[in-house]
Amino acid sequence: MSVPSAKSVSFSKTTITELMIPSYANFGGKIHGGILLSLIDKVAYACASKHAANYCVTVSVDNVDFLEPVEVGDLVHLKASVVYVGNSSLVVGINVIAENVKEGTVKKTNNSYVTMVAKGEDDKPTKVPELILESKEEVRLFLEAIKRKELKKDYRSKIREVSSVLMEDTHEDLLASERCVLDLKKFTL
Repeated sequence: MSVPSAKSVSFSKTTITELMIPSYANFGGKIHGGILLSLIDKVAYACASKHAANYCVTVSVDNVDFLEPVEVGDLVHLKASVVYVGNSSLVVGINVIAENVKEGTVKKTNNSYVTMVAKGEDDKPTKVPELILESKEEVRLFLEAIKRKELKKDYRSKIREVSSVLMEDTHEDLLASERCVLDLKKFTL
């Protein structure tokens, strides 16, 4: 298998624009978060697949921050670019911008990082092209992705550690100031 040629960040930059229609609204009249998550996944796939020149699957979605509500009638622009590549994985950074065309206003509503894995014809992970970094911003985003990867690994390890300790006791002292009712008759440890 030959090693794929390196590709620049700009090679796979992808923007998807979609009109927010009434059927996308939740009971509060704002666009449902699930609609935005689906669009984020779609643009991440398009961007990653273009860089990898292969089918890509979603492995994880990090930090979907809903910063502002999206309204019915807004044009939503999802701007994606590959910010990091591993052997078979790619991290796609996504910014979501809502544009109110009647008022002529734009606002950043979401940002997210989606980790994708490229799959070969055999449906196994396959090597992706290296990423050519052409600006300080691209270097910064690449380094941030490395740091996020390290932090995620540490977080998973600490959660496993804490989870096993927490199961040894009910930790009534931790629960005392929380909004829960402990009914020990209903379960056993």
